[in-house]
Amino acid sequence: MADTIELGLDTFGDVTVDAEGKLLHQAQVIRNVVEEAVLADQVGVDFIGLGEHHRDDFAISAPDVVLAAVAARTSRIGLGSAVTVLSSDDPIRVFQRFSTIDAISNGRAEVILGRGSFTESFPLFGFALKDYELLFTEKLNLFAEVLKQEPVNWQGSTRAEIKDQRVYPPVENGTLKTWIGVGGSPESVVRAASYNLPMMLAIIGGEPTRFLPFIDLYQRAVAQFGGEPLPLGVHSPGHVAETDEQARAELWPGYQAIHNRIGGERGWGPTNIGRFNQEADMGSLYVGSPETVAKKIAATMKALKVRRFDMKYSSGTLGHDKMMKSIELFGTKVAPMVREMLV
Repeated sequence: MADTIELGLDTFGDVTVDAEGKLLHQAQVIRNVVEEAVLADQVGVDFIGLGEHHRDDFAISAPDVVLAAVAARTSRIGLGSAVTVLSSDDPIRVFQRFSTIDAISNGRAEVILGRGSFTESFPLFGFALKDYELLFTEKLNLFAEVLKQEPVNWQGSTRAEIKDQRVYPPVENGTLKTWIGVGGSPESVVRAASYNLPMMLAIIGGEPTRFLPFIDLYQRAVAQFGGEPLPLGVHSPGHVAETDEQARAELWPGYQAIHNRIGGERGWGPTNIGRFNQEADMGSLYVGSPETVAKKIAATMKALKVRRFDMKYSSGTLGHDKMMKSIELFGTKVAPMVREMLV
């Protein structure tokens, strides 16, 4: 199994603080993300994923543009989104942007399509939240047609009909690697299977093995739709430092800030150090020394039978310097240990 697994990193471009505790400008955060991705390439990480958001605590609203900059400065790392909010975008333009990145990077591009966990993009781009489900369903259907790289014929209610039109540039070799990001609803799992696309599970809290029923459902659905077995992946947050104590101490302030901010918007109660430690001990937070994080990742991959694990290494205001160290340790120590554990 070890030679087939992929170990990646994700970031949303969380707005971080400088040495004096002052929030950085989003422009500086984006430049830092490019440097983080370059380091990930240098230390052997398999994939870097950039999330799309349209709010003040995350700097990346155009992942494809940042990925193009990364593509020009890297040589081997896979480049993708985490996720692209397809519901409020144009499927044809999404394909064109990522096929362009694929050309720049000599075949390293991929896209993870999803509905996103925030809704700011809907009013921003003129879409009604009442059409939330319809928009994603129709746009995913159109994207699947574009993936065939044949003349597109498509009709729906969310945009004008397309008749016998080709989409350029095509992918040079094969097709654009495309995943469906799933947060945990059975309907989303079956949808991914129906399009014969690999599934990326976002597991951001709780015991990872509670998602086993979704893994089994996906595999059964793929078989029933007549598809071939497809890769499965997991996205979860984490942070690596030299020791468990150091990693938790570094991560906690940023973790607390972002969880309390988002939780306040959604009516949740504030988090606390007890919940943080519980997630670190038994849940879906991969924080600690390289050995601790590697053991936990390997256990999750084995239990859920997935071939890809992406760790979201940014967390609220966690500093750029600490993220750079986390990336270095993930690539040079965590990833080799995980591969050895999964032989």
